[in-house]
Amino acid sequence: MSRDLARNAIHLRPNPRIAHTEYSVSTYHEGVLDAVLGTRVSKGEDARRLHDAWDIDFLFGVNDGPVGWGQRGRVSDMGHADYAENGSDRREHTACPFTDPEEVLEFHAVKEYGLPGFAELVRFYEDSYQRSLAANPNQLCTGGYYKSIISGAIQTFGWDMLLLAAADPERFAKVLASFRDLTMHHVKAWAETSIEVFIQHDDFVWTEGPFVHPDFYRRVIIPFYGEFWNVLHRAGKKVLFCSDGRFDMFMPDLARQGADGFIFEPMNPFAQVVRNFGATHCLVGSAVDCRTMTFGTWEKVKAEMDETLALAKDCAGLIWAVGNHMPANIPTDICLKYMDYLRANWSR
Repeated sequence: MSRDLARNAIHLRPNPRIAHTEYSVSTYHEGVLDAVLGTRVSKGEDARRLHDAWDIDFLFGVNDGPVGWGQRGRVSDMGHADYAENGSDRREHTACPFTDPEEVLEFHAVKEYGLPGFAELVRFYEDSYQRSLAANPNQLCTGGYYKSIISGAIQTFGWDMLLLAAADPERFAKVLASFRDLTMHHVKAWAETSIEVFIQHDDFVWTEGPFVHPDFYRRVIIPFYGEFWNVLHRAGKKVLFCSDGRFDMFMPDLARQGADGFIFEPMNPFAQVVRNFGATHCLVGSAVDCRTMTFGTWEKVKAEMDETLALAKDCAGLIWAVGNHMPANIPTDICLKYMDYLRANWSR
C-alpha cells in the first residue's frame, strides 16, 4: 500500500501496479476482519490494519461539517435498510416535514440551515483531515462533500416531495441553486485546507440513469459542479466526482466542467468508460459487481476481474475497487479469493 500509488493514479502517472481501494469491508465485514486480522484490537485500529493487509492505497472520505442539518432545520429521513451484519444501521422511515410541493418550491437551503462561520469551518475540516492522515499513515486520504445538490435535496425533502416539485423545472432550479450556495460555502472552506484530493459526491441519478430530463441536468445541475471545481482547481486540488447509479451519459459533461476523475458503480459499463476516459481521467471502480460476489460463483467473479484486468492497460490512472461496495453478506471465502487473485495479477 502507498499513498504514492494512489497519487500517481490520480495524476495519471505510471505505477508499478494498479492502485487499490475498497469500501465498507473494513467497517462492516466481520468475516474478513476475523480471517485477515485474527486477534481484534479496536474498531479504528482494526480498520487501519486491514487497510494495510489488503494493500489499500486510497481512502474515500467526505465531511459535511460539524453540525448536521437536522439540528438546524427541517430534514426528511426515508430510513435505512440493513447493511451491517447485525442490522445495527437499520432506521425506520419518518414522516416528511413537507406536505405540499409548494413548500418545497419556496424552500431556500441557506435560509433554512445557515452557514457555519468560515474560519471555524476551515479549522474543522483541516483537523478532520489531519486525523484521517494520522489514523491511516499509508493511505491517501481525501476531503469532500456529500450532500452537494441532489443528495442535499433528498436529505431535505425525501424522494416523493422532490419529484413532485421537479415537475415545475424553473422553480425547482431555483431551489437547487440554494443548495449550490450552501455547498459552495463548504467547498471554499475545503479549498483552504491542505487536502490534495476532493471528492464531490452527489447521488444525482437513479440506478438506470437520470430521473428528470437530461437537458435539465446539463442546463442546471452539472454547471453547479463546474463552479465548485473552479474554486478547487485554483487552490491546486484534484477533483473526483462520485455518484451511485448510472451516469456515464453525463461523464462528457462532467469532464467539460473539470472533473479529474470518476468514482462509479458497475452499472456504468466499465469497457465504455475506459474507452472514453481511460486515457484522460482517473477511474475509481471496476467491472466487478458485489452482487456477483454475493450470489454468483467464483468463476463469474473471476471473469469480471479478468475483464477489468484486460482493460486496465488502457487506463492512465486506475484505482481498482468493487464500485458498489463490499457488504457483509459477501461470503468471506469469495472476498479472500478476490484479494488473492487481484494481488497476483495487478502488476503493470
